[in-house]
Amino acid sequence: MIDKTIFRQYDIRGLVPTQLDFEKAKQIGYFLGIRLKKEINEDLYIVIGYDIRTHSKELFNGLVSGLNKASCNILDIGLVATGVNYFASYQEYKIDDKKIKPHASIMITGSHNDKKYNGFKITFKNEPFFDKELLGLYEEIVKNKDIQIEDNFKAIKIDAKSLYIDYMVKEFKHLKSLPNSFAIDCGNGVADTVITEIFDKLDLNYKAIYTKPNGEFPNHHPDPSKNENLLDLKALLIDSNLGFAFDGDADRIAVLTRNHDIKGDTLAYLFSKTMKNPVIIGEVTYSQNIFDEINTHGTTIMNKTGYSNLRLKLKELNADLAAEVSGHIFFNDRYYGFDDAIYASLRVLELVHLGFDLDKEVEKLPKVYTSSNIEIEVKDEEKFLIIDKLNKLITNPQRGFPIINDIICVDGIRIIFEYGWALIRASNTNPVIVTKYEASSHATALTYQNAVENLIKKVLNEINSTTNKN
Repeated sequence: MIDKTIFRQYDIRGLVPTQLDFEKAKQIGYFLGIRLKKEINEDLYIVIGYDIRTHSKELFNGLVSGLNKASCNILDIGLVATGVNYFASYQEYKIDDKKIKPHASIMITGSHNDKKYNGFKITFKNEPFFDKELLGLYEEIVKNKDIQIEDNFKAIKIDAKSLYIDYMVKEFKHLKSLPNSFAIDCGNGVADTVITEIFDKLDLNYKAIYTKPNGEFPNHHPDPSKNENLLDLKALLIDSNLGFAFDGDADRIAVLTRNHDIKGDTLAYLFSKTMKNPVIIGEVTYSQNIFDEINTHGTTIMNKTGYSNLRLKLKELNADLAAEVSGHIFFNDRYYGFDDAIYASLRVLELVHLGFDLDKEVEKLPKVYTSSNIEIEVKDEEKFLIIDKLNKLITNPQRGFPIINDIICVDGIRIIFEYGWALIRASNTNPVIVTKYEASSHATALTYQNAVENLIKKVLNEINSTTNKN
């Protein structure tokens, strides 16, 4: 029986081989193919690429077998970064004397997760296939679990990487021979299936580490949002003042200087300064300063977190850019509107080319204290109930609770206080409640944190006492 928990909010992802394997990939491929074919009145073409994980090719073969049984046409782009996979789905190809534009894309990747994980990021008509659509796919598999799917690895090989490299070199030809030095850490993921060739063709001055794709990730975990994975890159900043780190599938970026780890919301602010009347999609974990500063020269929209949510909102509003604090950056300005850390690194280099001093720009922002995400482990089936109960409590909080100026319920609860804010939200991917705090000082943020955590404890005690009675 296939495990329901691998059908997550944004993608399919699980442990290999216990939750996801060759046979389960067959089932997913077949029922996905049947589902997508219902939406179009022509032959279905699907671009498929995969990352370097040791089981990615096996899952590719299973997926392709299922899709072939569903009479789909597979365009095999091989070992690629996720950005190349998305890019490939926008291009046109000549196949059997016909011009073909893919209808869907699948990227086989475990992204920034441990090497034991793998999964599928799916788009259809260049929009994320996620949430209820994935749940519907699971339900179809369960209803037809005994179906037999023969091995069939037939696929049409296409060279999307060359198209991508040529596009980037042409788009950023103005960066040719940029003298400023920088460093990159590919984390043994798939960034260097294309990135050093792009940089070399642009004659850029860089030093690169851990470029060779290796599914064992021998040097460090492929998650650039964790400080311990950035130590080797930071060591290179003695010789330069700019560094980029990429996650396993290179759709998420970390941008470092000697003095700053520039998060996704701050990057959104910096990029917005190069755009005329920009419309920027932010998510609920953004610093309030970023919303305020962008609003001085553009317009911001606060949205749910999650890369699929941001990509859809960007397209819906035809905005210029969306960004997640964790480093997913979506450019609709001069690009296709998907998250691509390789493209984002070139846009950061463009800021340098335009004369931006990244440290000085960051230091111009009003000073606030912002906590990291604080996770509280809860039962997965109770996390949204907890948020509902907190939402009711917060409208009439206990005596002594800090004065509330406003409550924003875009994604969880963002409580606006006089000197800052607190965020409480249920993770869409893990059994945790995530909190975050920002204020004019560390001491004030701690006051907000203590007040909110006491409220959360009250709700948890209430749920536990009800459960025990039952």
